[in-house]
Amino acid sequence: MEILISNDDGYKAPGIHALARAMSKLGNVTVVAPKRHQSAMSMAVNLGLKKLAFKELPDEGPGKWYYLDGTPSSCVKFGLEYMYPDRNPDLVICGINHGTNASTAANYSGTLGAADEGALNFRKAIGVSLCNFLPDADMSVVEEMIPGIVKNLLDKWPEGKYGLVYNINFPDLPADKIKGVRIAYQGKGHWIKEFADWDSRELERRFGKSMDTFGAANEAPLEEGEKAYLMVGDFIDDEPDGVLADHKLNDEGYITITPNTIDRTDYQELNRLDMIF
Repeated sequence: MEILISNDDGYKAPGIHALARAMSKLGNVTVVAPKRHQSAMSMAVNLGLKKLAFKELPDEGPGKWYYLDGTPSSCVKFGLEYMYPDRNPDLVICGINHGTNASTAANYSGTLGAADEGALNFRKAIGVSLCNFLPDADMSVVEEMIPGIVKNLLDKWPEGKYGLVYNINFPDLPADKIKGVRIAYQGKGHWIKEFADWDSRELERRFGKSMDTFGAANEAPLEEGEKAYLMVGDFIDDEPDGVLADHKLNDEGYITITPNTIDRTDYQELNRLDMIF
């Protein structure tokens, strides 16, 4: 089996290394990952005649490793174009993301955007995330359990299904505390108070890491009259208790699998409008 891997945290992130090790148990691994941190890029691609730096990484492994100084979706596009003569890996899998992609985080996710790119090109596609944002998050539980979950999904993948992407989220728990795997729908939780004054010292105190780790190293200095803000936010849970929303099940200690689709058509509304017009 041929497996193309990407992420949105960059090729240096521990999560993508854990995923490559895990997927190497199932097949041949090729990694094309962003050079820099690219969270919340969704399916953004690099237009505007931007020069995209590409480099082979022979010291990384397992498998073949490369970086592209582009968005996650651009990395998958590049991997499909140049690493596979017929653009036909058996699986495009992205992650392990540092941070949850449950609930409405899925709409912004560069991890899922990269997986969506695979599905857009008729490939089986999966995104994998851990509910821990820190750069040094312990990925060992995901690394241990994800091969079995992926194999089960591949063995039962619906034949001829276009645009399907499985969004897998792991709770930040040791293996003996995880209650199992549940199928979930995408929750409706969202964020408010999403902007705060920029204070790098407070952020480094909160997260215990230099802001360079979070992709701030190459940002342009402020121009005269500009003021800096940071997107943060408080999560508002809009789901009632006892439902099968992904973020709620993660909170209860379950791994969740949410089936997504890249087809944005609302077929119920399409049929309703067709009756009107």
